[in-house]
Amino acid sequence: MSGWLDLSVPVVTGMPVYPGDPEVTVGPALSAQADGVNVLALHLGSQSGTHVDAPYHVDDAWPRLDELPLDRFAGPAVVADVRGLAPRSPIAPAQLAPALDALAAAPGALLLLVTGWSAHWGTDAYLDHPWLTPEAAAGVLEAGGRTVAVDALSVDPTPRPGDPHADLGLPAHRVLCGAGGVIAENLSGLDRLVDAEAIEVFLFPLRLPGADGAPVRAVARVG
Repeated sequence: MSGWLDLSVPVVTGMPVYPGDPEVTVGPALSAQADGVNVLALHLGSQSGTHVDAPYHVDDAWPRLDELPLDRFAGPAVVADVRGLAPRSPIAPAQLAPALDALAAAPGALLLLVTGWSAHWGTDAYLDHPWLTPEAAAGVLEAGGRTVAVDALSVDPTPRPGDPHADLGLPAHRVLCGAGGVIAENLSGLDRLVDAEAIEVFLFPLRLPGADGAPVRAVARVG
């Protein structure tokens, strides 16, 4: 395999969002026929679709999106294949061991956490994704990783609709973000990269000053 792969979900009206986040609407604001140009009106949250979390997402004292170095959002990638887990299963350090060894040997690399859960995008099952234990998140940091991208709604367990965010604690977020790390969520089709070699990934966010995160066009270059 070689070439470019789009790893992003489409941004459309009514797309899945994290429970409690703003709903997404996309529609015409101006038209070429009536106004001379076509322009869309967008309403969405900073965590909509394929997006990155800055440390500020979980703590007011931690760096905001525009305070992070650009190399947090692009670079060579290491794949951790954890497909086949049951719904809401924890991902422990032992399951990441081969990928963490590869990460330690590749300074500056991003970790791609492949759960296979993007296959459930748009269904209720998407909320029941596997999640990263705090110990596994600490293992990523110890291996030198500072960016983790996952094909699921979150690296932490997602609450059922109606549950408040605050009750979760978001422990994996706090471990990674507390070290100045970046988390990318809702990537799509990471399973295509499991057997690929020489992977580069690009996750550049919108330039939103002071933001907690932003949507990205996630892409991979292979070979």
